[in-house]
Amino acid sequence: MAKKKSQQIPEDVLSLPAHASALGDGGAAPVVDTHTHLLSTFSWYRSKYKEGACETVWDFVRAMCNTPASDTDAAKQRVKRHAVTSMVDVWCEPGSWRDWHEIADSAVAGHSKKEAWGACEYYFAMGVHPHEAKHYTDKIEAEILEAMKHPRCVSWGEMGLDYHYSFSEHPIQQEVFRRQLKKAVELGKPLTIHTREAEEDTERILKEVVPKDHKIHIHCFTDTPEFAERLLAHFPNLYIGITGVVTYSTNTNTSELLRRMANSPSDRLRILLETDAPYMTPSNIYAALPELRGRNGGNNTRLPLCHPGMIPWTAEFVSDVVKDLTTDAVLRASAENARFVYGV
Repeated sequence: MAKKKSQQIPEDVLSLPAHASALGDGGAAPVVDTHTHLLSTFSWYRSKYKEGACETVWDFVRAMCNTPASDTDAAKQRVKRHAVTSMVDVWCEPGSWRDWHEIADSAVAGHSKKEAWGACEYYFAMGVHPHEAKHYTDKIEAEILEAMKHPRCVSWGEMGLDYHYSFSEHPIQQEVFRRQLKKAVELGKPLTIHTREAEEDTERILKEVVPKDHKIHIHCFTDTPEFAERLLAHFPNLYIGITGVVTYSTNTNTSELLRRMANSPSDRLRILLETDAPYMTPSNIYAALPELRGRNGGNNTRLPLCHPGMIPWTAEFVSDVVKDLTTDAVLRASAENARFVYGV
């Protein structure tokens, strides 16, 4: 028997309804996505919706990240949703860097495309991901150093160690990690760190190279709570990145870390909310999308991509884990932390 062809999710579902926390009298809390991959997300969107309404990156940001101004019924249902106030776009694969200057320049005040961002402020980070460490060269480093001078560049990264996939050999990853850390520290740039199943080496290198008071974002944390606690204790300006992966039943480490941080007055909300879009759609978002239930013969249909507008659902999950904090409080705390670490 032939398999049923899956139905395409209507494009307007991606724009999302208002999160419950946006419907109160106090107005929606600020939403800051501290780690996203905008060009990859837009490319995924165009691959799924070849006739989609968003023809450019800027169209996509306005459609998915800003509060709609339209008078259509669909827009009215979404009109009070959280607007994404800021995003940090991460450029970490040198092969994709040809467009960074155009996009970053367009966010600078006075540029002809500045208004194309709507209410969202665009910032970016640049570095070489551990998967790409084997391709690191003086030429690539020179391009990162050029990017560091841009007024919208707020961090060096993501960089680090990844022993889960080991696409670059471990000694090469470590060498390139050290090299990038030293350059970033010399420039006084905050660090965006990727670490996965490399706890001992990541901790050792960070403590050897980075001053204790340097600003650090451990992106998309999924390793052991004990590892995070050691880093938090040593680096007072280090923050833990929380993505939609916190909502997955296969990941228990991140929730356990949040519970421990909630019981520590000094670490209580040392978090930064992020999407890592187009990956890691929060699993709790589907309760707000009843139109996806019962599709494809009764199975729930999954959204084809994540985007910065989904941050409130990650905040909601964090609120549920921490217990005595509202979603709004989590969003506001993360936004304040982003202001401290990145100045966004």
